[in-house]
Amino acid sequence: MIASLCCLSPVILVLFGLSTAAFAGSLANTLYGEYKWFFRVIGFILLAGSLILYLRRQKGICTLDEAKKRRNEILNLVFMSVSAAIIGYVIWLYIVVEYAGKLLNIWE
Repeated sequence: MIASLCCLSPVILVLFGLSTAAFAGSLANTLYGEYKWFFRVIGFILLAGSLILYLRRQKGICTLDEAKKRRNEILNLVFMSVSAAIIGYVIWLYIVVEYAGKLLNIWE
């Protein structure tokens, strides 16, 4: 969700009546054109941080020895999380936000 804020923010501004469609379109072009990697990197950092917190608090993996013992479980969790994040990002950004932007006449 954080990674798609570059394109979701203009849609939210228009939906709440805080912006015109023309300004939102300009903002979307700026945020997606110049800052999209910033949003993607922040999203990835937050995903990695949440995985670390989950493994430490819920799974009780706090030491390297414990991590070595449960390596397959950790790798499976990381693979599934990153895959779900990428698929969710693509679906959310390129389908949901795209159609919402077209519906609100923010972009064509």
